[in-house]
Amino acid sequence: MYRSGAVMAWNVFKFCTALRGLGSIMILLVLGVVGVSYYAVVITNYGPGLAAGGLDSLIAFFVLTLFHSLLVMLLWSYFSVVFTDPGTVPPNWRSVADEERGDNDPLTASEFPPDTENGRVRFCRKCNQLKPPRCHHCSVCGRCVLKMDHHCVWVVNCVGALNYKNFLLFLFYTFLETSVVTLSLLPHFIAFFSDGEIPGTPGTLATTFLAFVLNLAFALSVMGFLIMHISLVCANTTTIEAYEKKSSPKWHYDLGRKRNFEQVFGMDRKFWFIPCYSEEDLRRMPALHGLEYPSKPDLGAQEF
Repeated sequence: MYRSGAVMAWNVFKFCTALRGLGSIMILLVLGVVGVSYYAVVITNYGPGLAAGGLDSLIAFFVLTLFHSLLVMLLWSYFSVVFTDPGTVPPNWRSVADEERGDNDPLTASEFPPDTENGRVRFCRKCNQLKPPRCHHCSVCGRCVLKMDHHCVWVVNCVGALNYKNFLLFLFYTFLETSVVTLSLLPHFIAFFSDGEIPGTPGTLATTFLAFVLNLAFALSVMGFLIMHISLVCANTTTIEAYEKKSSPKWHYDLGRKRNFEQVFGMDRKFWFIPCYSEEDLRRMPALHGLEYPSKPDLGAQEF
């Protein structure tokens, strides 16, 4: 039963691999949804409301301020995922233990046996290099990615150690933004089915209707992904690891929810909600660089 589930899961990743050519279209689709939403909320409905005066003007100001603030954070997070390298293995990388022993000579695939069951020896035969802990080879990018979570066609990039926080913030702000748009356009959507006269041209009414439906659909779908990734962060695991690791509840990278959260978002709270890290966190937290991860020593060295 477990094997069947694993096969089904990996079929999803193979399907994503087949979509590699749609990357640019996905970016245009995201920008298209943003454009339709902006036109419906700002140009058509709440922008003109600023000049109405009274309570309507205050509501319009509040909606537009919230809309633009979330939009800035959404786009900042999104393009941070798109343009940030998820993390690649440095040439001739060696583990800290190997370096301390003086083992710095480059190895080839012929010098390494297949991965052992406990995962202490990991070598990528496609890249012909050692694989750091939690590193996986991406067939779409054709390289090993540090702490790879998945290859996302929406961002035309792998999601890994160096841009996973940006990806989570993109999901978070997308959910908030689409929820705000949905709620702000809900009265106008309800007005479509009322008997009263609706102001506006057929084009603006159609745009408002389309924006409401698109944002409602995105809000519901992104909420599911956000909940899934929150659970992964709480367990300090990735999407790939969640499918590959054994059914045993013991996972030696699980350091507790607080420390697991800090492994992704850092320890400086001022940087938790923006797609970057403080210099202090980058200096004192090696896990943010994607090569070394703290683990529970009493659970052995199980690696996938």
